[in-house]
This record gives sequence, C-alpha cells and structure tokens, in this order.
Amino acid sequence: MHWQILIAMVVGAGLGVLLGNLAGEFETDGELDYGHGKLQVYGMSAGVEVRGGKVWIRDARDEVMVQVSENDSLPTGDNPEPTRTVRRVFVGQLDLGDANPQTPGELDKLEQEAMQGMDWPALPARVAAGDVTHVNMESVDTLKSADPAAYALFKRKGRSWARFVADTARMLGNLFLRMLKMVSVPLVIVSLLSGVMGLGAPERFGRMFGRTALYYLATSTLAIIVGLTVVNVLRPGKGGNNALAKVVASAESADGEEKGKSVSALLFEQIENMIPVNPVTAAAEGNFLSLISFTLAFGIAALLAGGKVAETTRSFAEAGFGAMMKLTLGVIRLAPIGVFGLMLYATASQGLGVFASLAWYMVAVTAALLIHATVILPLIVRFVAKRSPLEFGRAMSPALLMAFSSSSSNGTLPVTLASVEERAGVKNRVSSFVLPLGATINMDGTALYEVIAVIFIANVSGVELSLAQQVVIAYTALLVSIGAAGIPQAGLVMMIIILQAVGLPTEAQGLIIAVDRVLDMGRTVVNVWSDSCGCAVINRFDQDEVTPAASPA
Repeated sequence: MHWQILIAMVVGAGLGVLLGNLAGEFETDGELDYGHGKLQVYGMSAGVEVRGGKVWIRDARDEVMVQVSENDSLPTGDNPEPTRTVRRVFVGQLDLGDANPQTPGELDKLEQEAMQGMDWPALPARVAAGDVTHVNMESVDTLKSADPAAYALFKRKGRSWARFVADTARMLGNLFLRMLKMVSVPLVIVSLLSGVMGLGAPERFGRMFGRTALYYLATSTLAIIVGLTVVNVLRPGKGGNNALAKVVASAESADGEEKGKSVSALLFEQIENMIPVNPVTAAAEGNFLSLISFTLAFGIAALLAGGKVAETTRSFAEAGFGAMMKLTLGVIRLAPIGVFGLMLYATASQGLGVFASLAWYMVAVTAALLIHATVILPLIVRFVAKRSPLEFGRAMSPALLMAFSSSSSNGTLPVTLASVEERAGVKNRVSSFVLPLGATINMDGTALYEVIAVIFIANVSGVELSLAQQVVIAYTALLVSIGAAGIPQAGLVMMIIILQAVGLPTEAQGLIIAVDRVLDMGRTVVNVWSDSCGCAVINRFDQDEVTPAASPA
C-alpha cells in the first residue's frame, strides 16, 4: 500500500506541475454579461445574490484579477445605460516596489495605487476612476468568504484549465478525507477505551499516562531547541527585506477576541474543553480533547468498578475496535486515489513565484523539520525504544505519506493506528492509548515551525531579539502547542499569542501565509512521526513490564 500511495503522490504532483505550466493561465474574451439572480458553486453552503452586469477575469497560477461591474439601476428610455458599481479584486501578492509603509493606512493607499496601475479593462460609461473599489485578497479561499459573488463568478466564468482540474481533484481528495474523518471519532472512542481496559488495573493506566506525557514533553522541547538553533544559524529574513511592509495584513485577518488572550487564559480554556458539557455533542463536533478526556474517565471508572461492568465494557470496546478497524482498512484501500487528488490540487493551484522572497525561511523550516525527523527521533527509537529506526520508518511509511498529502494529524489517525499495529507490531493497548492522545496534544512539528516563523518575522521587521526573548518564544510555543488542540485555526491563534509575547505586530503573520500550506505538509509528517515513535518507546517499556522475570536456574 505504501508504494501505491507514493506512486499516487508522485504522479499527482507531476501532473499538477505539468498542468500548471501548460494550462495555468486564462483570460476572458473581454467583459462577459451575467444576469440577475442567485449563484451557487461547489463549496458554498448557500447561494449568493448577484444583480447582473459584466465581469472580466484573468487567472494565473500566482494571481487572479476580477473586475465586476454590477448594475445599480435598470436602463430606461432617458437612461439607456444602467448605473453601475465597479469593484476590482486582485488575489495574490502586490509589488509595492521599495515603499516602506509604517501604518495600515499608508499600506492601504499604496495597495490602491498599485492595483490602479494594473492592466484592467476600460471602465463603463459614467464611472469615474475614483469611484472604483480596489480590494487585495491573500488567496482564492479568502475571496470565497470576503466576496462570495466575485468568487462564484470566477468559478463559473474565469478559471484556467489547470485550476478547473485542480478543483476537481480537490473534490476527489476531500471525499477521501471525509471518509477518514467519518471513522476517526468512533475509532478514537473504541480504540482508547480498548487500550484503557486492556491495561487491566488503574495503576497501570497512571504509569502509561505518565510515560506518554513525559515523552511528548521531551520531544516537543527538543523540537523547539532544534528550531531555535537552525533559525539562529541561517538567520532568514536578515538584510533589509521590505517584504513585511508589503504584506502587513490588516488586524481583521485575526479574530479580535483571540488576539487579546494570554497563554494562561488559553491553557485554562483547554482545561475547560477537557470537561465536555455534553459528551455526545463533543463527539458530533469532533472535539477530540473533550472526547479523549471523557473516554479516559469512563474507562478508568469501568476498571475501578471491576467485575461484570469491567468485563462488559472490555468486550464492547474490543468488538467495536474490531469492527472499526475493518471499516478503517477498507477506507485506507482508497488512499492512493485520495492522495493523487490532493497532490494534484496542491501542485496545480499553487504558483512558484510566491516562494522566491520566502526561500530562506522555507529552507530554515525544512532543515529543522528534517533534523528533528531524521536525527533526533530516530536516535530515540534506536536507544530508548531499542528498535531499528529504518525498519520502523518503513513500517510507518503509509501513515507518513498520508500525513504529507492531507496535512491533518487527526485525519491521518486511522492510517497511523493501522500502520503501527499491523506493520510495526506495536500492541493495541499501547497504540490505542498513545496515538489518539498524541494526535491531540503532541505537536513537535508545529511548535518548531512557530518558533522559526516568529523569529523570521522579527528579523524581517528589523527587531533584534535577545536571548531572554527567544526563551520566552520557546516557552510560549511549548505551552500553546499543548493547548492548541480544540482551537479553530490553531496555527493562526498560536502565532498571534507568540507574537504578542515578544511585542511583535500580530498583523505580520500575513507575511508567511502564502507558503503555509506547503510547510504544513512537512510539519504534519513530523507530528505523526513523533506520535509513532512514542508508540515504539511506550511499547518497549510496557513489554518490559509485562514480561515475567526469568526463573533462577
């Protein structure tokens, strides 16, 4: 299966690059008429009202231009031309030259001037240039939420062939991700319950939980140290780069309520999230932190009750786990198809030009992730788990490839469970306990990435961080990586909190959004690999514990 996934990944990526190069640009033949009514395209939960008018679209891999001329009034005998409102939307990074705006107002003025200088179609009659609205968006997904009418018109009338194929492939990949998410919640419940009941005694649960927590704390700390070392050696962003000024996104890009939260407030909220008001609602909403804490509490209560209660709970958990693993393995057989779609979408829709200004930042993140994944964690596997890192890595390859293509630790969890048990030989009572917990709170790759990102932003901003400030960054990254599990858009919230901790502008996270999707694939692999290595470590100590001592001669 891992070879099939690898082939699907390579073929999907290659086809996406080829499509992007050959069919990645499209421009409408002048302005196209569209009528009054409702438009709804795939991915929109409801239709959007459009008033009729004309639209012009230019689509390229690294930028999209949309000019919408909406009718404000109907033509009459005295007024044959309707009154129109014109808005121009540019999706991508604007080139502001050597300008260095100091305030959001100055930046907005420069963006307006830059967009006015682009090659737009002629304005309709009776529309002055000063009456045109110019808007800059970071991505097509941002356009979807900020201007659904322009997004729907773009999808209907202005996509390149490369983007059309990429969007279709994304639909295919998303179907597979939905199936993985379908099995994730019930699989976490029965696997975790099976693992707790398999321990046989409450005191064994305490030992396993302590070892697991210690491992996660140690590897996250090591990951942060690696990130700090690499970013201080390579020093990405140094050298008078004006990129920060060019991409200072407005504060609206971050949720206002989250921006003011301290680390302590965030962590206390996660403690609250561990206690679900309604466990059924937590399961329905996929709140893994609440789900895991309730399942653990239920399993411990069943162990303490003992007798028929414990036996019935154990039988239910084992039967449920057997059925869910059968279903999960059936879904996993479709992995090559899902991976193909996800990789084709990623490579066909993402332009390469955006990476140029962030090359050293990407090199720093990639180097740190590689060091942690190929040096630190393998050493732990070899000397603590007493296993061959190469053999263990081969056994876990389906899960790692799935993590890379899906960028989701929770989505990859079913594949990780199947790989670590079926291929790596880890006992079910270990994997079913360690992996669901790790997918929720163990974020080595994410913590490492956040440290490098914040110091990169400081370098670009011209802020010299002291050793004490870097220690604050490391400590904050460690805490929020543990507490980020139940937060929507966890990476965004984590970044804001760490930036606040050292007094950097929270808006500056817009600088790295362009390449976040690509780097997210790598840090998810490290997250899943760290969880898997944790299974090997805990399995070794669990084995030592249950293996009877040799009888004396």
